[in-house]
Amino acid sequence: MAIYINEKSRVLVQGITGAEGTKHTNRMLASGTEIVAGVTPGKGGQNVDAQGRTIPVFGSVGEAVAETGADVSVVFVPPKFAKAAVIETIDAGVPLCVVITEGIPIHDTANFFAYSQQKGDTRIIGPNCPGLITPGQSNVGIIPANIAMPGRIGLVSKSGTLTYQMMFELRDIGFSTAVGIGGDPIIGTTHIDCLEAFEADPDTDAIVMIGEIGGDAEERAADYIAKNVTKPVVGYVAGFTAPEGKTMGHAGAIVSGSAGTAAAKQEALEAAGVKVGKTPSATARLMREVIESL
Repeated sequence: MAIYINEKSRVLVQGITGAEGTKHTNRMLASGTEIVAGVTPGKGGQNVDAQGRTIPVFGSVGEAVAETGADVSVVFVPPKFAKAAVIETIDAGVPLCVVITEGIPIHDTANFFAYSQQKGDTRIIGPNCPGLITPGQSNVGIIPANIAMPGRIGLVSKSGTLTYQMMFELRDIGFSTAVGIGGDPIIGTTHIDCLEAFEADPDTDAIVMIGEIGGDAEERAADYIAKNVTKPVVGYVAGFTAPEGKTMGHAGAIVSGSAGTAAAKQEALEAAGVKVGKTPSATARLMREVIESL
């Protein structure tokens, strides 16, 4: 069991003929992902050879879905084309769209996310995210496949690099699914969405939630955990030493006054029963203690 992707997921790569698309297609295939198609406007009818496979390239997402039955799209296109790429995926009725692209204008993200909500058929993960992985089954995005084995921890994180570190530190215990949701001011899938999915997943025993300074997503997640999550949750909030009023890392990570500080987020999470580590390694140790107690 896993959330959002598994060994049956049929993935299409938007921007497969570009440098990033080709590189990560090879990586995803090597980790067992079932990639069935690529999409690059104007290059329909071509093929991409990767990992001993020949991947057909289509001119549109609609054509790719009709021919291959793809049910996941991963977006590796430049920021100025990302809005059109995601809208095309939504129009094709693809259930999951993973947007790796960084630097998409906020108004473009707001537009395609609102469109996905209106249509109601496509879950968006990202943008500006590393994607998600169900170890041993499917890897959609840029998460290294060799840093963790399958297991019973669920991970949801705003930060790509902290996703990798947490997976590596807990690699021997393993993960059901790890989801990097991205740190832009507007994102599709949230902490709460993943918490709900992990709570419902019978093969996830405990959850790690990684947040960061800025906004109130972690406080809202804490409220959700208190009311709806019965599984143990361990948390980490990046940015305890960040100066006030300065954007740090992700575009969404800006602190104003007492709102959005790491201390305020830690307080909210601990009030909801979440054990919060001061460092990623301390957080991993807390999760080890949780798993040993189950």
